[in-house]
Parts: sequence; structure tokens; C-alpha cells
Amino acid sequence: MSAPRPPTDPSGLERYYVLTGGRSGPGGSASSLDVATLIVSRAAAVPGMQHEHEEIIRRCRDPLSVAELGAHLGLPFNILAVLLADLLDAGRVEARHPIPASGAGSGPDLALLEEVLSGLQRL
Repeated sequence: MSAPRPPTDPSGLERYYVLTGGRSGPGGSASSLDVATLIVSRAAAVPGMQHEHEEIIRRCRDPLSVAELGAHLGLPFNILAVLLADLLDAGRVEARHPIPASGAGSGPDLALLEEVLSGLQRL
């Protein structure tokens, strides 16, 4: 039985390991990122910056969600989150988190829904 051969695809796991410097997840301010978080560039790219960081800064001149950014770059969420953590820590991008729902277990306002239902029934 031979030993398993490592993948030779440069777009595979080795690429992700190199992109993130071996980190498996973001830390600090980026740990609260989710797919709906909007990312906005706050500074220009600098010479010598990692290509993926430059691409993130370029694409996020206008707000772009983490999900959209991941789709454009072809990167999984955890890899993108590590790259975003680098840029957040350097002050090159800003994360705008989605508006949280108010209150625990909140959903639609039941009183408002009852009023709408009542109004519809009167029609």
C-alpha cells in the first residue's frame, strides 16, 4: 500500500495555507464577520501587498458583502475572513455589520400584523 499523494492542484489546500500564512480562522475584530457583513475600502493598496489583499481593496471601493466578495474571489469564507482580518487590523477596510434584530427572539411585530390582517379582512 502506497502513501497518499498530496494534491498537486495549485488552487487547492496548499494555496489556502500560503494565502493565510497557516492560519485557520480570523481573530480579533474579524471574528464577528458573517456573510452579510459589508466591507468597504478605507485606504489604497500599497506596493508589495499580497495580491488577494489588493483585489479585496479594489473590489470594495463600494460596499460589498463578504458573500459577494468570496464569490468574486473564489475563496471559501474562512480563508476570506483571515484575509479580511489582516486588512481590518491594518485599517485598510471597514466592516459594516448588518443591523441586529431588536430584542430576543424578535420577529415581525404581531400587533402590526394583526392590524394589517384586520384591514385586509375589511376590504
